[in-house]
Amino acid sequence: MTDGQLRSKRDEFWDTAPAFEGRKEIWDALKAAAYAVEANDHSLAQAILDGASITLPHGSLTECYDELGNRYQLPVYCLAPPVNLILERSEEEAVEPAEPPPHARREFTLKVRLSTGKDLRLSASMSDTIGQLKKQLQAQEGIDLAWQRWFFSGKLLTDRTRLQETKIQKDFVVQVIVNQPLPPRN
Repeated sequence: MTDGQLRSKRDEFWDTAPAFEGRKEIWDALKAAAYAVEANDHSLAQAILDGASITLPHGSLTECYDELGNRYQLPVYCLAPPVNLILERSEEEAVEPAEPPPHARREFTLKVRLSTGKDLRLSASMSDTIGQLKKQLQAQEGIDLAWQRWFFSGKLLTDRTRLQETKIQKDFVVQVIVNQPLPPRN
C-alpha cells in the first residue's frame, strides 16, 4: 500500500463510518484524536477524548465507547501507517507543472502552522502548487515531503492543488501535520 492509497482508505472510512452507527460528534472527536496520536501529540488526543467523554476500556482507540454506551471501532490503518508502506515519488516529481511567466507571479507571505506548534512564513504565489510549497518547507525546515500533510479549512490539500484553488486569503493560516515515522523498536 502506498501513502496515497492509505490516505484514500482512511478518508473513505472517516466519510462513511458516521453514517452507519454512533453519533457524528463522537466520530469527529475520534478522527481528531487519531490525527493527534499519529502526530505524536498524545496529550491533545487525551484532551479530545476527555472532552467528548470517550472511554477506552482496552487503552487503545481500536475500541471506544461514548457516555451513552455506544461502541466505536477504529481500524488499525486509521491509527498508524503499516510498517511496510511503499514509498512513492510524489506526483510533483513525476510531472512538474509549467512555471508561470515571472511577470505574472505575484508573491505574498503564506502563514503555516506546524503540528509541532511552530509558526512559519513561506514565500508563495497563488499559482504555486502545494507540492512546490512542501519542497520550500523541506528546504527551510528539513521536514521530509512524505512527512507533511497540509490542511486548509478542514480539507487535505494534495500536491497538485494550486493555492488559487483553495481560496486562501492573505492572513489565513495553513495547518501542516508533521508525521515522522516512529523509530524502529529493538
